[in-house]
Amino acid sequence: MAKQVFNGRYTTENSEEVVVFIIGMRINKRLAVHKWFPVFKAMPGMIKELYTHKEELGFLSMESYFGLRTTVMIQYWRSTDDLIAYARNEKHLNAWKAFNQKIGASGVVGIYHETYRLTPGEYETVYGNMPLYGLGKALKHVPITKNKDRATQRLNA
Repeated sequence: MAKQVFNGRYTTENSEEVVVFIIGMRINKRLAVHKWFPVFKAMPGMIKELYTHKEELGFLSMESYFGLRTTVMIQYWRSTDDLIAYARNEKHLNAWKAFNQKIGASGVVGIYHETYRLTPGEYETVYGNMPLYGLGKALKHVPITKNKDRATQRLNA
């Protein structure tokens, strides 16, 4: 099913803290499928859990990208406390434990994450002729008005 495209220019309100969490994996040894595939396979269960329990977990939304060797997910969270609480949750801890037992420092597959706390007024967005996407999917999506036409106007608004 095609996503609804919002014609024109849109932005998001930037009046609340948001946490951007980038997480992914890189396949370093392609032929070691038996090692990297379980790492890859662990993610869909966690993603399902996040979407199923969004409100109670503080998860807002995410985007996913898959390359030849590297995957990346950009996740949006209500707070760092919510993100850290999820990192301590059973499903994530089991996946982390399995990774460390089966992969460890072998170099077969790499994992990474980066966390950014966006404070109110210190981020801005623009979406032209796009479906709900990124922060526009995670936060309130609003048309750009004359007083929010430029990035500098949207920052610290």
